[in-house]
Amino acid sequence: MRAWLFFPLLACLFNPAHAEEFSARVVAVLDGDTVLVQRGSRNRQPVKVRLASIDAPEKEQAFGMASKQSLSELVLKKQVRVSGQATDDYGRLVAHLVADGRSVNEEQVRRGMAWEYSRFHGDRHYVALQSEARQARRGLWAQPDPMSPQQWRKLHATTQPPQRTPAVRGYACGSKRYCSQMVSCDEARFHLTHCKIKTLDQDGDGMPCESLCAVKK
Repeated sequence: MRAWLFFPLLACLFNPAHAEEFSARVVAVLDGDTVLVQRGSRNRQPVKVRLASIDAPEKEQAFGMASKQSLSELVLKKQVRVSGQATDDYGRLVAHLVADGRSVNEEQVRRGMAWEYSRFHGDRHYVALQSEARQARRGLWAQPDPMSPQQWRKLHATTQPPQRTPAVRGYACGSKRYCSQMVSCDEARFHLTHCKIKTLDQDGDGMPCESLCAVKK
């Protein structure tokens, strides 16, 4: 839930083909709006789920840890119903969760542990829940002037360490910096274009690692 993972609810990042519904057990809570769920056999890879329609405070932000604790109380080690809306650009399932017969997404907003995000879902019910929490001064609304996660991320973006670029075609930014470390022209192009590794283009002509890419010019 970082600036570099900024708002996975953006429609342009969604892959609606992955919308699905299933039961699963929550095995970990990562922050106030992100969990890991185990679907079926324990041998299967856990699925990272980003709660749809809400945005919780960052863990370093005021009420960030309280929001995480609230979500843990609602779902950790429990069986939940997952209604996936889409898969975001980082491979996370954006979904609504139901636990113990109630909407977890809505409950986080009702408790004042997350902001509603109607900018991307258009559900006025979330707006009403946030208004209710604000009037009752629940959770983060007890603060005289609470800062939204979006504002907080903008203010702290320049102080955060650089993040790894999401994988493309199986590649990811990391420690590779030289042509001798590349196994193909496609990989070299990825690191030059997405990771901005200028050492791959010594002559500045836009083509990385001539020994690999010259024939593909």
